[in-house]
Amino acid sequence: MIDRDEVLHVARLARLALSDEEVERMARELSAVLDHIERISELDLEDVPPTTHVIDVAGALREDEPRPCLPREVVLEQAPAVEDGGFLVPSPGG
Repeated sequence: MIDRDEVLHVARLARLALSDEEVERMARELSAVLDHIERISELDLEDVPPTTHVIDVAGALREDEPRPCLPREVVLEQAPAVEDGGFLVPSPGG
């Protein structure tokens, strides 16, 4: 069971402000999710092949075929900031 302190810890990490009511609700809901996962882990899934979708999906994605890259100049034209021939990304916290 997930307790109040664990919910508050995760909320702090995610930078979420939760009311007391939300903390209690999240504790119940996350505990229920973990209970379901525990029940699933008890199943014998040895002969069940891994899947990427719950239902069969045919033709959802195109074949992955190599293509020429766009020229760097064309790509960087759309960048909000460029430095040393690449995208300039803000540093964490700044």
